[in-house]
Amino acid sequence: MTIVRSLLARREALLVLACLLLLAAITARFPAFSTPKNLAGVFNDTSILIMMALGQSAVILTKSIDLSVAANVALTGMTVAMLNHLVPGLPVFVLILVAIGMGMLLGAINGFLVWWLDIPAIVVTLGTMTIFRGLAFVESGGAWVNAHEMSPAFLELPRTLILGLPVLSWTGLLAIVLATLLFTRTGLGRAFYATGGNAVAAVYAGIDIGKTRFLAFVLSGTVAGLCGYLWVSRYAVAYVDVASGFELDTIAACVIGGVSTIGGVGTVGGVVLGALFLGIIKNALPVIGISPFWQMAISGAIIITAVVINARGERVKGRVILRRKELPL
Repeated sequence: MTIVRSLLARREALLVLACLLLLAAITARFPAFSTPKNLAGVFNDTSILIMMALGQSAVILTKSIDLSVAANVALTGMTVAMLNHLVPGLPVFVLILVAIGMGMLLGAINGFLVWWLDIPAIVVTLGTMTIFRGLAFVESGGAWVNAHEMSPAFLELPRTLILGLPVLSWTGLLAIVLATLLFTRTGLGRAFYATGGNAVAAVYAGIDIGKTRFLAFVLSGTVAGLCGYLWVSRYAVAYVDVASGFELDTIAACVIGGVSTIGGVGTVGGVVLGALFLGIIKNALPVIGISPFWQMAISGAIIITAVVINARGERVKGRVILRRKELPL
């Protein structure tokens, strides 16, 4: 019983249980939903969310937030789609490098404004979100780039199968591995946690708070840039409103996964499970026949519940520390 209680006290174990219960409920009505092929498809559909949520988690760990990630995806995706249309012979890996480099630059702009000008991250990224969307509109003139205007190589890469899984899924798995190594095995990963957990102690430990937050935004922007290419090639269309509202999904995946909105707390496993939980819901609700409006309401209720659970957990920890301080020496 003690082992079971300790497991259930962990956010990751609770999320695994929640995902299994959700799958069981859906399977009871639609048995085909839980077939290996369909579950692999759900993971493939969720891979972009997983990657962007991992980038977002780095920012949130430093006690910041990035509301511009979806607009970054729209701008970088539109750029590489138009470049592919104008220069069809350009190798795909060059277009991917352009997307990554552009995303990194957009992330660096956010980080610079937060670091050097000391502007709150929510204000900065709310502004750049609008700017990036506006630039995508100016760049394209409001027009769409459709599948017939993209080269076959540009469209086929994310769908190419390797050992039975598309490249998009393998990219998501690689992102999970790299994020785990970054957050648990590098000084930068430890700096993310220290910056959000206790900025004063981090400064005394020799960590540059501003630089750490800058690098978190650069990381988030870089991932968003890569996802810009993956998004437009996966869905075979680029337009100004690509990924509209997706920034909220990345934040939701982090919060559901146990990443504290006040920084310093969270795990890669939690973020991945949070994204998968959302992915299962988004794939299952249309199958069940629930309207898009109720889907939004359900997603919002889940986010609020996760925030309440996180807040209660942080409050309990604070009370325990306080009681310990009151004990006589």
